Amino acid sequence: MMMNDFFANRRIVVTGGAGFLGQYVTEGLRKRYCKYIGVPKIEDYDLVSLDDIVRMYEDMKPDIVIHLAAVVGGIGANREHPGEFFYKNLMMGVQLIEQARIRNIEKLVAIGTICAYPKFTPVPFKEEDLWNGYPEETNAPYGLAKKMLLVQSQAYRQEYGFNSIFLLPVNLYGPGDNFDPATSHVIPALIKKCFDAIDSGADYIDCWGRGVVSREFIYVADAAEGILLATEHYNGSEPVNIGAGFEITIKELVEKIAQLTGFAGEIRWDSSKPDGQPRRRLDVSKAKKHFGFEAKTSFGEGLKATVDWYKANRKQLTPSKTGG
Repeated sequence: MMMNDFFANRRIVVTGGAGFLGQYVTEGLRKRYCKYIGVPKIEDYDLVSLDDIVRMYEDMKPDIVIHLAAVVGGIGANREHPGEFFYKNLMMGVQLIEQARIRNIEKLVAIGTICAYPKFTPVPFKEEDLWNGYPEETNAPYGLAKKMLLVQSQAYRQEYGFNSIFLLPVNLYGPGDNFDPATSHVIPALIKKCFDAIDSGADYIDCWGRGVVSREFIYVADAAEGILLATEHYNGSEPVNIGAGFEITIKELVEKIAQLTGFAGEIRWDSSKPDGQPRRRLDVSKAKKHFGFEAKTSFGEGLKATVDWYKANRKQLTPSKTGG
């Protein structure tokens, strides 16, 4: 790819820049010769607090904000903390966008979530389907909080000419993921479960649901590349999916992970636990059309890299290490 000076000459702030996706986005910015990358650490700035957001803008003086920070987790965490997930994600995003508008910053990139789509969206999910129903219940408060940033983004463009864009990445995975069982998503949770079973000599693992639902996953480095391409080249009001354009059932996923980790025991399904949304696969044609993005990493290759990373680093990972 041709490198130009788009990022080199701008001050970029990445909220959540110390987290899983954020580390790949900041690395991508460095490769693009960005001289100023501001990462507001949670110890210094609580982005749910308006005063801290104002202080962050005054301290960092960004030209562009890439808003990745979110309070996230898998189905279990969403079921336990629907109120917290709604409030914190909404307040962070709404106030960041409003303060960006007041300061007349050049652009804000808001990251939405696949959980914003209606529960029974036809596959593949097209951006036009976003408002055709209520999200899957377990993720709805989080999904709707994020979806409000799209409403705000479009309203602010219409009234104030403010340039913000809204991207919808599918589930991420890759080296450096969050493996804390309290908050992790399905791939890291299953990798940890398999290694824990091997360590303890257990001859089975328990998995939620029935394994029949499908999911799409995008390798984290690919997602970061998509976000940076959109930051540079896309200036439209319409939301854009960031995905890999394939789906795999959870049953197939568990079998692949068991094989890669070397777990040879039984896989037991707990059908009393929710499956979540029935199917997920994105239509990824708009990202290609508007900013030339296509995911490059095959799922087999990405999954192996993730398992290898965890295997090499798991002794150092403490339960408190989360995505940030």
